[in-house]
Amino acid sequence: MDDRSVTLRRMTPAEYQSATEIREAETVRQLAERMPEELARAHTRQGTARFLPDGLDTAGHHLVVAEDGSGRTVGTAWIGPDPRAGAGVSTSAWLYHLRVLPEFRRQGYGAAVLAAAERLAVRLGSTDLALNVFGGNEAAIALYRRGGYGVTAMYLNKSLRE
Repeated sequence: MDDRSVTLRRMTPAEYQSATEIREAETVRQLAERMPEELARAHTRQGTARFLPDGLDTAGHHLVVAEDGSGRTVGTAWIGPDPRAGAGVSTSAWLYHLRVLPEFRRQGYGAAVLAAAERLAVRLGSTDLALNVFGGNEAAIALYRRGGYGVTAMYLNKSLRE
């Protein structure tokens, strides 16, 4: 893998709409492995409404596009306040979503987007960056481990559906 670098810029409204549709579809697909699909859709829509009540203009949330040195969009990220902390009482940021476009995967862009998200969090005054990752997302888990992230909590689940 080559070392890559990216710059982040604020999403346009059209990019936000597209990124939201893609993020929600990915989330529904992953949640539907553990719950009925309609419930997964409702849960995902509720999450977007809760965390991004004003969409792209939600205070404290940064929805960004990652571009390579040629100006090509290689991915997106969403960084905001840590949802585990009370309003204004934490210096921890939260990585709500990180996505590398399929044609740029396995080329070092995931690490580059993650590093750029970390730099943004530092510029915003954050002292650490936390995130959740689905347990079956081995590629993401490997990316975060390579980036120095460690497990701070673990939720286990067993499906009781036949």
